Amino acid sequence: MTISDGSHRSEPSTTADEREMLDGWLDYHRSTLAWKCEGLSDAQLRTTPLLPSELSLLGLVRHMAEVERYWFREIMLDEDLPELFCTADDPDGDFHFSDADTWAEAERVWQTEIELARQAAAGRSLDLASKPESHRRGEVFSLRWVYTHMIEEYARHNGHADLLREHLDGATGE
Repeated sequence: MTISDGSHRSEPSTTADEREMLDGWLDYHRSTLAWKCEGLSDAQLRTTPLLPSELSLLGLVRHMAEVERYWFREIMLDEDLPELFCTADDPDGDFHFSDADTWAEAERVWQTEIELARQAAAGRSLDLASKPESHRRGEVFSLRWVYTHMIEEYARHNGHADLLREHLDGATGE
């Protein structure tokens, strides 16, 4: 299988101000995960080739939908939202799915959460602080910290996606 060269990803500016730089890197990493999933079948996207790990590309996308929702909406906006895929009985539910769970649905949910995250951050100061009661340990987070954490989260999981994709069809890319 041939994977595109990823040229649809926009390289972040090297001279942007802080906000534009953070937005650019976060969008770059979001696009990278989408690129790693490009052109694969539902069966390939749900495959866990790195046993005993339960990691799959479908699971990573579902996980990132949960992460976008949690940090931008639950923590920064103090919204009380249900989990998308995880439950008290299955806290790793984003990586556990049935035959009824499809890539199309996971991608739709993920893209929706990305758009809602963008809306949650739009026009807000990077110094905006969360409420202590928004986080289970009572910690306060700035929007700047959330951006930095999200970039780190995507970068780490994009490394996983690189390995998964290479195991699935040999495709590699930067």
